[in-house]
Amino acid sequence: MNILVTGANGQLGNCMRNSVEKASHNEQRATHNTYHFTDVSELDITDAEAVAKMVRDNDIKVIVNCAAYTNVDKAESDRDFAELLNAKAVRNLADAVKANDGTLIHISTDYVFGGSIGNTPRTEEEPANPTGVYGETKLNGERQIADSGVKALIFRTAWLYSEYGKNFVKTMLSLTSTKPELKVVFDQVGTPTYAQDLADTIFGIIEDGKMEGNEGIYHYSNEGVCSWYDFTKAIADIAGNHGCDIQPCHSDEFPSPVTRPSYSVLDKTKVKETFGIHIPYWTDSLRKCIQNINNHA
Repeated sequence: MNILVTGANGQLGNCMRNSVEKASHNEQRATHNTYHFTDVSELDITDAEAVAKMVRDNDIKVIVNCAAYTNVDKAESDRDFAELLNAKAVRNLADAVKANDGTLIHISTDYVFGGSIGNTPRTEEEPANPTGVYGETKLNGERQIADSGVKALIFRTAWLYSEYGKNFVKTMLSLTSTKPELKVVFDQVGTPTYAQDLADTIFGIIEDGKMEGNEGIYHYSNEGVCSWYDFTKAIADIAGNHGCDIQPCHSDEFPSPVTRPSYSVLDKTKVKETFGIHIPYWTDSLRKCIQNINNHA
């Protein structure tokens, strides 16, 4: 089976590469599928004809869409491009793989719940209520998938980080090692997600043939709950950056053009029960990531 991974040079795309590579060194887990990793230089997913040709020429049966417009603040003044990448391009992928009787695996976000209130973990059935362009365009992407009629699995995730690219963990590793003091918001609560954990889950679902009959929306983050302040404290403690005085502050001390979710903990019951997976606790995965960053420094 031929599988296309878009956005392959991003966080999740690179982690998908790792999942495939790890399997190649494990006889019991070796894949018999062929993975095609592409980024914008190899495939412009906003070009419907190019996407259709890629799928047709390579007999693609599964697309894992790791590409997205993710700059939350910039999206407020860049709606057209955010909509193009997060919704219209997603429809291109959906239409192309549907034409080949295949499946789309798509990554969405907790920001579809931007305007939700309360402190109960968000289930897949809860009505979406985004407050900014990023969340709106990601929700539009989900709707494009539904409208296309393609067989699809959508994974909403949150606070994604990894060894790759720019992300909160790498930024805080740098700041807590160089700044004498730091203020971090404590009134936004969620759960960090190590991209490698999500990639391994997606890879396992594909390899175990568990897509068929399990189409739908799933929530995936690591286990546990924390604020951005707690997250930063853990990053500094694990890294041994004890010289930085990290203090909690309110969100309004860092003005932003978009209102971020104040509580976006995702309920993972559905994904765990459907696929029989174990999800690591967030600090355990954070330790693994920081260790990997240090090993490759």
